[in-house]
Amino acid sequence: MTDEFSVESVYAELLGRAPENKMEPRLAPLFRAMDVLGEPNKAFPIIHVTGTNGKTSTSRMIESVLRAHGLSTGRYTSPHLSKVTERISIDGHPVPDETFVRIWDEIRPYLQIVDSELEAEGQPRLTYFECLTILGFAIFADQPVNVAVIEVGLGGITDATNVGDGQVSVVTPISLDHTDLLGDTTEDIAHEKAGIIKPGGYLISAAQPIDAAQVLLEKAKEVGVPFRFEGVEFGVESRTVAVGGQMVTIQGIAGRYPDLLVPLHGSHQAQNAAVAVAALEAFFGGEKELDFDVLQEGFAAVTSPGRLEVVRTAPTIVVDAAHNPDGIRASAAALQEAFTFTKLVPVVGVLKEKDAEEILRELKESLGGLADEYCFTQSNSPRAVPAAELAELAIDLGFGEDKVHIAEKLDDALEWAVERAEANDDLSGAVLVTGSITLVAEARILLGKTEA
Repeated sequence: MTDEFSVESVYAELLGRAPENKMEPRLAPLFRAMDVLGEPNKAFPIIHVTGTNGKTSTSRMIESVLRAHGLSTGRYTSPHLSKVTERISIDGHPVPDETFVRIWDEIRPYLQIVDSELEAEGQPRLTYFECLTILGFAIFADQPVNVAVIEVGLGGITDATNVGDGQVSVVTPISLDHTDLLGDTTEDIAHEKAGIIKPGGYLISAAQPIDAAQVLLEKAKEVGVPFRFEGVEFGVESRTVAVGGQMVTIQGIAGRYPDLLVPLHGSHQAQNAAVAVAALEAFFGGEKELDFDVLQEGFAAVTSPGRLEVVRTAPTIVVDAAHNPDGIRASAAALQEAFTFTKLVPVVGVLKEKDAEEILRELKESLGGLADEYCFTQSNSPRAVPAAELAELAIDLGFGEDKVHIAEKLDDALEWAVERAEANDDLSGAVLVTGSITLVAEARILLGKTEA
């Protein structure tokens, strides 16, 4: 039996490689690794998920319904919130420590072969994300799983996960993010994400900006795959707020599903649910309506840690991993729809590669009068924007100097925000932790949420 230290030692070894935000635009080393490992990327059917926002929630919905159908599943998502094993899930649970360490030990010598070949060619050795992706495929092949839901790390064309061919390619809403790597327009970004659409597959896309939709449509026609777009062939018919989530009626590509309980908040999660339903219908052939009871069973079991998640009450603390303007806008709307807070104290941290100015502008606009005091902080990530720098930017954007508080350490930030929320006269104040996934991950751990 392995212990926590063994997983941590593997994680430390992985972290010794090029970091997650230094993804290499290449696939040849991944195919080489698959070749020497006996092609684990071809051992199971894949539902491949890309997009800008909603990838993880949509992946979790798809996987939960597949499990309700009695299938053994693998789910590969990123980043993790508490522990690296969360990224590689088997049947809805993080891969057991023992399996994680055992498979890493088995594949390590083969990865060293690929590293040596890369270094001989003057190229960087396999990166952190590339190694984790290879490990994920190897674990899923070892189990073996009936189907894997694979979330793209970044983009699509040269993302490490694109070593697998999706039986269904899913594209969640595309917006501007990672523009330094993917392009300055949604059309450019769509070209990257369209790279996961493969011959023999099936394209399911959320509603997209017109330029992005055109790119996806042309790619689907080019490789000869059927395609279905939200708002044309499927979508959300209606939704109402319900206890613990919302009731959603979805028109799929093969059937209509009235009054499904989706235990997540916001119109964006209803949209994710519609995309998940269409992806599931496509996976099962695209012609047959899903069994309603099985679909409801799958949705009822869905969780999405770090997405409008209540991690404490009295006062309520909500953590949300929105980390781009569109994500902030969707979460702010959902928060105001699902909760009855009269005062919100945001604790905000942003990573350097993100558009901090637009994130803060969107926060100020979307939260309106609900939030008038903000605490700016930073996660432990070396990529975190310094708290003082964020605060200065907020003041420049008109937040009001007397309304801006700086706390470099997250525990100090939370303490201050809780005090401000508790000062609300009608006891309906709350704290929102948002702006970066790393900040949300640290907040969850600080507040006792050690599992995701």
